[in-house]
Amino acid sequence: MHYSSQKRLSYLSFVLPAFIIFISVIIFPLLFSFVLGFTQWRGYGEMRFIGLDNYVRMFHDPVFFIGLRNNVMIVLVSVFGQIPLGLLLAYMLYRKMVSKGDIFEVLIFLPITISSVIIAQLWNRIFSPVGIFTAFMRMLTGNQDYIMTIVENKNFAIVPIMFVLLWQHTSLFMVIFLANLQRIPNSMIEAARLEGASEGNIFLRLIVPMMGYVIFINSVLAISGSFKSFDLIYSMTGGGPAHYTTVIAVYMYNTTFVHQNYGYGSSLSIIIIVFIVLSLLLTRAVTKFFKVE
Repeated sequence: MHYSSQKRLSYLSFVLPAFIIFISVIIFPLLFSFVLGFTQWRGYGEMRFIGLDNYVRMFHDPVFFIGLRNNVMIVLVSVFGQIPLGLLLAYMLYRKMVSKGDIFEVLIFLPITISSVIIAQLWNRIFSPVGIFTAFMRMLTGNQDYIMTIVENKNFAIVPIMFVLLWQHTSLFMVIFLANLQRIPNSMIEAARLEGASEGNIFLRLIVPMMGYVIFINSVLAISGSFKSFDLIYSMTGGGPAHYTTVIAVYMYNTTFVHQNYGYGSSLSIIIIVFIVLSLLLTRAVTKFFKVE
């Protein structure tokens, strides 16, 4: 066998298994969901083609718009909450502004290592009528009958979940930023200090611009993760009460596997992908506009 043929065969032997798995696990289900989005099917029996009816129904569905609004709010708290806070914490650790930084780093990173189901149950206990938060608010307000009612408000029921997501996922971005900050020579910061720059100026005018591309990468992770958010929300509230805390992924799951409407559920999954792609393209356009590279 010719050397070039052997080389090509060796490449194929490494790439082909992964490619087959990628096709089987990602591409085929995606194409199958795309086709199902134009049908009415309960997972068994006749599959009836209905064209764009599922998508027309979707944009007249109030639950879909509640889920979309909640998804957008989670994206906002991820991009404008988790990422800036993660960068700030990473900078504090990098500059050794806190004593026993190793312990501080472990405590912040701990939530991301815990299962989202466990975290959901933990915070449900904290927010419950006999939980720590309720006891603290009763002590603070002097009202012994205080019970947290924000979850009954259509517009603000998602806020406790957003807080938990902020608490859980900020540590991931902190670690990514910290790893990149350690590549910056100390001499640059010391030179800025000799020029009379304050820590605030160093952070805003030196560190943030140098972390521009890392911020973009973290934004991609935050946006894609926000639209796929499912496990914590489903375990914490199940999308209730009255769909107030639902997101599109939870609505898709309930529609597909609980109510067995595979056609409508598949169209919801395609819309999730479309929103993720559009959001990432918008993020990329913003970074190009501000020349973040």
